[in-house]
Amino acid sequence: MIADGLGRAIAFRIAPGQAHELPDAIPLLDSLSGVPAWVVADRGYSSHSFREHIWSLGARPAIPTKSNEAPVACPNWIYNNRNVVERLWARLKEWRAVATRYEKTASSFMGILCLAAALDWLKT
Repeated sequence: MIADGLGRAIAFRIAPGQAHELPDAIPLLDSLSGVPAWVVADRGYSSHSFREHIWSLGARPAIPTKSNEAPVACPNWIYNNRNVVERLWARLKEWRAVATRYEKTASSFMGILCLAAALDWLKT
């Protein structure tokens, strides 16, 4: 999911159950109309190629390294804002259909996510 600075959903994709979300992150970033100043993500998105892609877009990555990687600069003052996405997911999961994923198909679950995100936009 991509959220703006105010914690509103901008774009999201559904990954297969046991697949990692990193391959979906690059198309999500490419789908943005503008260039963000910072791209904040958690350790799960720590990848040299992903950081290079962020730099090529003109944005700055704020992604901490994993314990087995060489350290890179990740300013704490910007990384602390990653909880914006966590709070967004918490608001979306107030919808029972999102939290428990009652929908069997990905397209119908995406419809519920779009509806919940749109109503979240209206509330904020």
